[in-house]
Amino acid sequence: MAKPILQIGAIDLAGKRVIIRADLNVPVTDSEVTSDARIRASLPTIELALAANASVVVMSHLGRPTEGVYNAESSLAPVARRLGQLLNREVRLLAQIEDCASVALGEIALLENVRFFAGEKGNEDALAKRYAEQCEVFVHDAFGTAHRAQASTYGIAKFAPTVCAGLLLGGELEALNRALAEPKQPMFAIVGGSKVSTKLEVLNTLAAIADNIIVGGGIANTFIAAAGYNIGTSLHEPDLLNTAREITAQVTIPIPVDVVVAKALDEAESGIVRLIDEVGADEMILDIGPQTARDWAAMLETAGTVLWNGPVGVFEFDQFGEGTRILAEAIAASEAFSIAGGGDTLAAIDKYEVSEKISYTSTGGGAFLEFVEGKTLPAVAILQLRNESET
Repeated sequence: MAKPILQIGAIDLAGKRVIIRADLNVPVTDSEVTSDARIRASLPTIELALAANASVVVMSHLGRPTEGVYNAESSLAPVARRLGQLLNREVRLLAQIEDCASVALGEIALLENVRFFAGEKGNEDALAKRYAEQCEVFVHDAFGTAHRAQASTYGIAKFAPTVCAGLLLGGELEALNRALAEPKQPMFAIVGGSKVSTKLEVLNTLAAIADNIIVGGGIANTFIAAAGYNIGTSLHEPDLLNTAREITAQVTIPIPVDVVVAKALDEAESGIVRLIDEVGADEMILDIGPQTARDWAAMLETAGTVLWNGPVGVFEFDQFGEGTRILAEAIAASEAFSIAGGGDTLAAIDKYEVSEKISYTSTGGGAFLEFVEGKTLPAVAILQLRNESET
């Protein structure tokens, strides 16, 4: 069972100086935010603090600038503008950490990109203490960065007087624990991606708790080859065939009865449906076939829990996206508790317009995977440690 963390709802924020670590690492083009999903996801915690008449400073990273050096392209100025529009109030951008002291009660400001401050990525205590000195309450609400131990995610939590999880981080952890610690049976997992090697720990962890794992993409090709089928020129990892067989011995991993193939991965290529034992030597598998999609969708209708990480085909091209569409719609129609995470998965959810019917969509990419792998997320661990030492 996960160790408890102090939640923001248990703290009186009235009249307090509050720093919220959010994940506002959003795409910016020509000084305009092009997708504000992460900003919107952070709003409930920010609005809660403002409603309590706290002095609120939000901090985040953006992009990968050279640490300790200001870079206009990586400035959070466009993010401050968009956040202000969403809150319908001015959001000042603070150039220096010590400027946090100028934020009055009931006001909000955004600290400039934390990667502009030397010592951030190295989690240096000197920088972490500078952050902590500016607040009475530190709220961690950036699940997407929870797998990193940095000064704004971990170090500040060592030194701030009071630390807690925000609504977004708390919700992420609750949903993941619900899916992984005590999943309603039967549990299905969908794991897509190009390589088994990048998802090996995820597959091994899920093999111990899931009833079925549906694999997609290059990962599926490796399992299909391991089952003895010809996969033509399909992307796969021949050195991991035995590993695939070992995983298959632990958990049910269905092999498609039909697939969609082409001679090349190209938008101009037409998809051809082949039975699984009829793939040509010069063809590559780019999606599951229509019969397989129907069969697997019917399986998902019986699920109690579904964890979805990765598409089952090259869904960016419509002719290789039907499998992912049909499974996405099956998950959406299911009464199962469903949790989805990972960049490609979120893109598929948007493309097929099923976001409202997925029980929980995780904002974390790397953090989502590491949690599923059973790893301890540093930024969560420090919140647990602080809660343990103060109760």
